[in-house]
Amino acid sequence: MKGSQQRHTEARAGYGFLLPALSAIAMFFFLPVVVALSLSFTDFDIYALGNLEHLRFIGLRNYFQLVENPLFWKALVNTLYFALIGGPLSVGVSLAAAMLVSSRLVRFKGLFRAVFFLPVVTTLVAVAVVWRYLYHPNYGLFNYGLGLLGLDPIDWLGDPDWAMPAIILMAVWKNFGYNMIIFIAGLQNIPEQLYEAARIDGASTLQQFRQVTLPMLAPTFLFVAIITMIGYFQLFAEPYVMTQGGPSNATLSIVLLMYQEGFRWWNIGYASALAFLLFIIILFVTLLQLRFKKGFEQ
Repeated sequence: MKGSQQRHTEARAGYGFLLPALSAIAMFFFLPVVVALSLSFTDFDIYALGNLEHLRFIGLRNYFQLVENPLFWKALVNTLYFALIGGPLSVGVSLAAAMLVSSRLVRFKGLFRAVFFLPVVTTLVAVAVVWRYLYHPNYGLFNYGLGLLGLDPIDWLGDPDWAMPAIILMAVWKNFGYNMIIFIAGLQNIPEQLYEAARIDGASTLQQFRQVTLPMLAPTFLFVAIITMIGYFQLFAEPYVMTQGGPSNATLSIVLLMYQEGFRWWNIGYASALAFLLFIIILFVTLLQLRFKKGFEQ
């Protein structure tokens, strides 16, 4: 009886310690999510913002309008293009940089880690100013390099065919350092004895990478892949700063479209529906990645 009372007291104390954190999460996360979901079923706009009497419940009309809006499909295709090309490219560059920095042949490892991680903590506006100059059609460094190769200059941010690849290149450069640090931590947890056994068995460097490094990095790889894809599906800052979604909506993303509808045109209900549609897409892609991992392990 006394033990039961003690466990009950400890449980109450534990809930008491958790209550402030749970209250903050409920106040600043769950409550806004519930409110936003509710707004997605209304025509909440600037008139309702001034007077709630103008607020009307319209059911799924916002979602039907989204599906019928060609601009939404354009933004969806752009977002998928950015995520499915830029995401794997970012993960691959991160893994290559992590293996390079972790190599025993490399000196000054701390310096290289700091240099590679520096773009992650650099303000995007400052990065955008530099990269806009690099992409300048007449004086940019990239077109200067193309000129040395005898190739014609490219209007990187003004050509609809090249604007998204230019955004992808900048995003990969800016973000790969974060995943590199995670991969370095994963590489450091691989026992050296596995590599020694592989070398004794005559495995080449490529075979060691395929048979030892990749299987041991599988949990880290899954984590990096998921957080990278989630982040890339939320593409906003790069096109907002660099191109404003242009040219010809070639870099318009779902989040940028959501921002324009919600904060430029004040169609809050429509923007909320767009946000939850993006949530469903991200959830589906994440579950697909988890399912792929289970199938790979079997």
